[in-house]
Amino acid sequence: MFSKFRSLIFKIDPEVAHNLAIKSLKLNLTPNFFDEDKNNSMFKSTLFGKKIDNPIGMAAGFDKNAEVYNSLFKLGFGFVEVGTVTPLQQYGNPKPRVFRLVKDQALINRLGFNNLGAENISTRIRSNLSKGLLGINIGPNKDSKDRLNDYLIGIRNFHDIADYITINISSPNTENLRNFHDEKKFDELINSINKEKNRLKSSIPIVVKISPDISEKQIELISEILLEHKVAAVIISNTTANNRANLQDITKYQKGGLSGKPLEDISNVLVSKFYKLLKNKIKIIGVGGVDSGESAYKKFLAGASFVQLYTGMVFQGPSIVGKIKKELKEILINNGIKNFEEIIGKKHSNWLL
Repeated sequence: MFSKFRSLIFKIDPEVAHNLAIKSLKLNLTPNFFDEDKNNSMFKSTLFGKKIDNPIGMAAGFDKNAEVYNSLFKLGFGFVEVGTVTPLQQYGNPKPRVFRLVKDQALINRLGFNNLGAENISTRIRSNLSKGLLGINIGPNKDSKDRLNDYLIGIRNFHDIADYITINISSPNTENLRNFHDEKKFDELINSINKEKNRLKSSIPIVVKISPDISEKQIELISEILLEHKVAAVIISNTTANNRANLQDITKYQKGGLSGKPLEDISNVLVSKFYKLLKNKIKIIGVGGVDSGESAYKKFLAGASFVQLYTGMVFQGPSIVGKIKKELKEILINNGIKNFEEIIGKKHSNWLL
């Protein structure tokens, strides 16, 4: 059904279309999709100690202000991550700031953490309890003089209502945010977060979302720090500020983070490298180009235990989770696999060549 309306939707400004999608979900205007695989044991898993129906999550960036997470669970997502949320409300970067690359099945965004702020969003979630596994993605305000403390404010606001908290150090749209990939700054950040958790007597799982635009040395150092501090999981990866040369769309050189299909192989290579270094001691959530059963299958083979998507739904529509599960089921059956977890990391070395 979505394919019939896509050409009309794509005539609308991408950010306007996104806001309309949020309103539609709030009003329950999206159709109910029959999911024959809702209770299929092939997809059952456990994330941060909680059972989930499937390993397909909604990535941060879609539901920035925690307005429709329960509606997203109805669309079939196994878990949902909202945000990025900053301590104070902020508008983000000037418009236009979202661009579709239709030929490339991709988006470029330079939104800049536009959100209603931690207090407003915390109040909203507390008054509308989640019906599934909910992650909250946090980051610093653009003009903050103490960005490390901004993350601690996020921990204080959400540690008792989230199932996990993601530390976003990787958006290319907040100037110098990626400096937290530096060994000393990253170690200091994670150490400070753990101290804040101890002060709050909180056991909230901490997840780190990293950039795809990092060096081999950074991969090694980040892995060491993740293991040292026993971080619960790592999300690989955020959008890329690079990798434009082979794109076809004329908007490819817009400033911002590139997501979608062009990120798929880049993400898979990075997932495989971290899988090798983390030795399955820290879970990997793979993001980038997930829009089909085949693309999810490749992420699992590379070493991801779970996947997330956002851009895929822009191009495939709200029935994407059911579509992915149907296609993935066929692949697993054809390979004699009873549960997707059997294949995690089984071919990670293929991406290391």
